[in-house]
Amino acid sequence: MSVEIIILAAGQGTRMQSSLPKVLHQVAGKSLLRHVIETASQLEPAAIHVVVGHGAEQVQAECVDITGLQWHLQTERLGTGHAVMQAMPALAQDSQVVVLYGDVPLLRIESLRNLIEAGKTGPALLTAKLADPAGYGRILRSETGELLGVVEDKDASPEQRAIAEINTGVLASPAADLKHYLPEVKNDNSQGEYYLPDILPLVLQAGKSITSSLVTDEMDVLGVNDRVQLHAVEREYQLRTAQALMRQGVTLADAGRFDVRGNLRCGKNVFIDVNVVFAGDVVLGDDVRVGPNCVITNTRIGPGCEIHAFSHLEGAVAEQGASVGPYARLRPGTELAAGARIGNFVETKKARIGAGSKVNHLSYVGDCEMGDGVNVGAGTITCNYDGVNKHLTRIGDGVFVGSNSTLVAPVTIEADGFVAAGSTVTKTVGAGDLAVSRAKQRNIEGWQRPQKQSEGEG
Repeated sequence: MSVEIIILAAGQGTRMQSSLPKVLHQVAGKSLLRHVIETASQLEPAAIHVVVGHGAEQVQAECVDITGLQWHLQTERLGTGHAVMQAMPALAQDSQVVVLYGDVPLLRIESLRNLIEAGKTGPALLTAKLADPAGYGRILRSETGELLGVVEDKDASPEQRAIAEINTGVLASPAADLKHYLPEVKNDNSQGEYYLPDILPLVLQAGKSITSSLVTDEMDVLGVNDRVQLHAVEREYQLRTAQALMRQGVTLADAGRFDVRGNLRCGKNVFIDVNVVFAGDVVLGDDVRVGPNCVITNTRIGPGCEIHAFSHLEGAVAEQGASVGPYARLRPGTELAAGARIGNFVETKKARIGAGSKVNHLSYVGDCEMGDGVNVGAGTITCNYDGVNKHLTRIGDGVFVGSNSTLVAPVTIEADGFVAAGSTVTKTVGAGDLAVSRAKQRNIEGWQRPQKQSEGEG
């Protein structure tokens, strides 16, 4: 039996106090909805149906890169049963349907697989036991434990509100059962809505059984309805990520001060200090050390590299044993060869820094091809932009560039060339040559310093 997924994502989320549709608020750099879609995709379903309503165009635009989604518009928000009905015509009669929610991003794939197994012959609910079940529909059971149905919180009696087991809303059912029973659901409740769980009494009346699967971690089924819950889900996600990394052998200085907003892969014996943010796709090789307060985005860092405090790396590659920072900024297109060193307050962009080369202090290197064993002195810049176009600076192996030099691109410094400190280089420096381009110094004897004028003068 093939599996089809229905994700309900039509709600406005008024408690979020935002013009952004609720399911587009982010956890770990991804929308709530994207988290749910990625989890659902692990089931390899025949189809994923997304029911949208408020901000439908925004929601669809956010997922434009995800192929194979089927979209269904709920023009009126009349309850979960009504939302599922919007996708019913597109379901295969012989499929098994799993109903998920676009604002519940932490649900584990194992819980869904257990639910699917429980719901092969009839409807199955995913339930949880909460310390505070307020606001959730309660699971009604017979004295022998058989599932009888669900009563919504607003319709429950005081005795029913005391029940700790709740309906998470997640349901698995043969499509044939949904298509048969859902049109019979009534809206005679305090909200005037069509509740999806109201198919359960109808199933029981037909002499069929209902099953359930219990989630043991209530954070798995926490829905996001306001900023407080969004924060709780964010911290839980980050904690789970941190714990998984630590089990793989990564050392975190403090798991509570660590954020992954994308995908992070780590080798062995990696150390990550506090307040480090990883975004996009990041790879850390064996024995990498990352200092505090760094931001690393879409970057690959090779074995044995050290990223010192307060460094920002984006779209960069660092090969084995390279060193960065502190307070360095590596912009997209930066490639550090083995053993290269980028020091404090250095910015690079679209620059290849050769093996063992050093740019240690207060420099800008952009649009540059640098060979091996180069030393760039403090305050050096490559002037790569003429106001219209970018130009390339080529620096050969073994070059020495003195402090406060200006390399005006396009320009080449050939192997073992030497640039004297304070020079402005505008033409090729030959192999082994010394380039000196600066004003001749002259000393003025007996020069008098300016004197501070007293108040009222001048």
